[in-house]
This record gives sequence, structure tokens and C-alpha cells, in this order.
Amino acid sequence: MSEPDDQVGRQRSRADAGLLAGSSESQSGSVAGRTPRQPPQQPDVPAHAVGRDVAVALAIGLAAGLLGLAPWLITGARLPLQNLWGTQVMPAQMPLALLPLSQYDSTTLVALMVMGGASAGFAVRCWSPARRFLATGCAAGAVAAVQIAAAAQAFTVLSGGLAPGQRSSLYLAGMLAGVVAAIAAGVVSLLLLAARSTALAALGVGLVAVPVVSWLAAGAGEVAGVGNVPALLNMAWRWLPALLIGVALAWCGLRPAVRALVWLVDLGLLWVVPAIFTAVSSTLGTRVLAGDLPAMAAMGKQVFASALGPAGGAGPTIVLALAIAVIGTVIRAQARPNQPPT
Repeated sequence: MSEPDDQVGRQRSRADAGLLAGSSESQSGSVAGRTPRQPPQQPDVPAHAVGRDVAVALAIGLAAGLLGLAPWLITGARLPLQNLWGTQVMPAQMPLALLPLSQYDSTTLVALMVMGGASAGFAVRCWSPARRFLATGCAAGAVAAVQIAAAAQAFTVLSGGLAPGQRSSLYLAGMLAGVVAAIAAGVVSLLLLAARSTALAALGVGLVAVPVVSWLAAGAGEVAGVGNVPALLNMAWRWLPALLIGVALAWCGLRPAVRALVWLVDLGLLWVVPAIFTAVSSTLGTRVLAGDLPAMAAMGKQVFASALGPAGGAGPTIVLALAIAVIGTVIRAQARPNQPPT
């Protein structure tokens, strides 16, 4: 090979080596300068959108709280006559109270509080806001605010009119404990019904079915007047909780299989809650045992056990709810066999 050819070959070798070195440096530089991939950033939520959701949730809660009190407010909201009232007065002379504080209206108090929470939870579920947790919390706070304000006004009126003494203090404490428990039940029902999970919402329906029907019965009785409610409607009140629970269980379904627990709990509530309502009404509604706590407790246990038995009549309602749930589940499974559970 001639000398010029050797020189050309050496120049090409040096050029190729330079290119390889530059490529290696560029690759190492790009690797060294590469930053780990960051997760996609969530878009900032406009402040006005958050404020709008908060306002809507608060409005839902306030409206639901007032709706729950409606059957009592349309009566004129006169405090019921009290056995321990300080003076002898006529019913029309009793002061205004935002809650019917009386041992004879204990189940009505539960219905008023639970209906407020249930209606708010149902409204939030139908609305399905993007910020569900925030909306649910605001709605729950608004419902609780309405109910606490009503309770504060009613207990102020009640405590001011009762005759002084230990029995009055005990009566006040018992009524206060009952109202607090009813408000808590309303908040729990709201959280369950507003939850994203279908199973939790179905549990909420099982919890509120009997109080909601009691609320409807009280409202219908006040609107139609005492003794004017059609007999057919009075008969329907017994079966309506079973209808609500059966539809809720059909909506819930049995996929995954753990949802069978929801079925058991809801059917158990349909069996137990009416018995509790019956026992409480019978025990607190008697004047013969008024003030005799051991005798009242014994009577309550007896009535509760009787209501749970065949004489209580819970069997047919449970069968109806179960039949509706099974038929509805089969129909939904055939209509949409591949639909994933929610």
C-alpha cells in the first residue's frame, strides 16, 4: 500500500474513533442528566368549584334536617303534655318546641332524626360529586347543626317547665340520651347511604327502612288527621320496610360472595328493629310503671322477646324481602351477566 493510502486510512480511523467517543459521551451525558419520571400532577381544583360544592352540600344538609322535622312542625310544634310539668295547663297552652320531647313519642324522635340523615345521604348519592368526602362531611355537619339547634331549643323549654326534683332530672337525662343516640343514628345512616360502595348503601337502607316508614306514617297521620288515614295505607306500613330492603338487596347483589353478609345484616335488622320499636313504645308509653326502672326494664325485655317470636309477625315480612331480593338479583344477573360489582 502506498504512503498516501496509509495516511488516508489513519485519518479515517481517527475520525471513526472520535465519532465513537462523542457518541459514548453524549449517551453517558444523557443518562446522567436524565431525571426520574414524575407521576402526573392532578389538576388544580378551582376554588370556586370547591366553594360551589360546599354550598350545595350545606344546602342539602339544611333542607334534609328540616325535612326530617316536618311531620312534627306541621302539627304546630307544641310541646306534648308532660307528667312532671310544673303547672296544670291545656295542650294548646304548652310552649312551642322544635322536638316532641316526651316518653310517649320516643320512636317518633328516632324517625325524625334518622329521616333527616337518610334524606341527606340519599341526595348526596344521587348528586355523586367529584369531592364526595368533602360534600358528605358538609351535608352531615349541616344536618347535625339543624338537629342540635332544635334539640337545644326544645330542652331549654322542657327544663324550664318541669317541676323541680330528682324525677325531673332523671327524665331530662333519659330524654337527652335518647335524642343524642337518635342524632348519631341519623349521621351513621347519612354516611352509609352517601358512600360510594353499593354494599354500604344497602346496609344504610336496612338501617333506615323502619324509621323512614315510621316517619311516613307520622306525616300521613298529621296530614290526613287522626283516624282519617285509609285502612289500606295503614296496612301497607307493615310491608313497606320489607319492600325497601328487598329492593336494596337486589341492587346490592351477591357478587362478590362477601355481600351475603349484607343480606344477613339487613334481614336481621328487618327482624330486630321493629321489635325494638315495639318494646320501647310499650315500655315508655305505660303510666302504670312510670318511674319504676326495674319494672320497666323487665317489661321491655318481655315485650322485645315476644316481638321477636312468631307472635311478632316478622316472619312474613322477612320472607317478602328475601323473595324480592332473590328475584331482583336473578333478573339483574340475566340482564347484565358481565357487569362488575361496584
